[in-house]
Amino acid sequence: MWAYALTAPGQLSRVEAPRPEPGEGQQLVRLRAGGICGSDLPLFRGRRSEYFIDNTGDPGFPLHEVVGDTEDGTRVVGWASGHRGLAEYFLVDPGQVIAVGADLSDVEATVIQPLATVLYALTRVGDVRGRRAAVIGLGSIGMLFAHVLAARGADVTGVDRVDRRAVAEAFGLREVLWADAAALPADAFDLVIEAVGHQTHTLSAGAEAIAPDGLLYAFGVPDDTHHPFPFARFFRKNGTLVTGVARERAASLAAARDYLVGARALLDAYITDVLPVERAQEAFTRAVAPTLGRTKIVLSVADVDS
Repeated sequence: MWAYALTAPGQLSRVEAPRPEPGEGQQLVRLRAGGICGSDLPLFRGRRSEYFIDNTGDPGFPLHEVVGDTEDGTRVVGWASGHRGLAEYFLVDPGQVIAVGADLSDVEATVIQPLATVLYALTRVGDVRGRRAAVIGLGSIGMLFAHVLAARGADVTGVDRVDRRAVAEAFGLREVLWADAAALPADAFDLVIEAVGHQTHTLSAGAEAIAPDGLLYAFGVPDDTHHPFPFARFFRKNGTLVTGVARERAASLAAARDYLVGARALLDAYITDVLPVERAQEAFTRAVAPTLGRTKIVLSVADVDS
């Protein structure tokens, strides 16, 4: 089978590899489309981490947001096992995918997986109606947070180093700051979502921005074991810090599928770049440089029967 593998930092090469053999409970899936996630990019650039899935050099790595066909012809969406989804065939573990119907195209269905992580995270923050919320980082994950928070009645502000003001309305943002995260006003928000990760200063900015009794959700994946943190300020605010990865994945994927079917206008604003899988190198190179007018990059397999 064909696959792409990291052969050097920032370099994907097409390789031939044996078709993976399913283990206990696993399924073999043939790729139809895949979305590039911000958590793929540090590894693409060559950063290694013992605290995150790191199968650098393996065929198919790094890609985990996938849509494909199982051996019985069921189209599924979810997580590729070991983040080895950038291949003609990959494996999925039990409970990591759900079936998806014809009401979403392959490219559209890729959004179900990142949205599932957002919906699971928001199950842990309670009712957001009327709450002042801030999202740090308006990339592909941050924009989904903004949309869901606004749909649930929150008053949402976002901040990003890329100017996202042109798409604020599409994602329910009342205010967008084109600035560093530190530009958020202090003590102003009931809920702050840190949706960047992979560096250390934005978490501190979130801690400064929450109001007394506020909640800070550290969603962005950490690469560093220790972060500077204004603990005394956070302590005196009676702040709550929530962290972690998505669990209850099948249920979260189902909720995301239903959400997207009811919010199809989101997809037109969200998916900005669709490239054939043969241009995987170009797609990842684009993804590492956030750009005005770009939110989500999706790779598509034009003909899975070829």
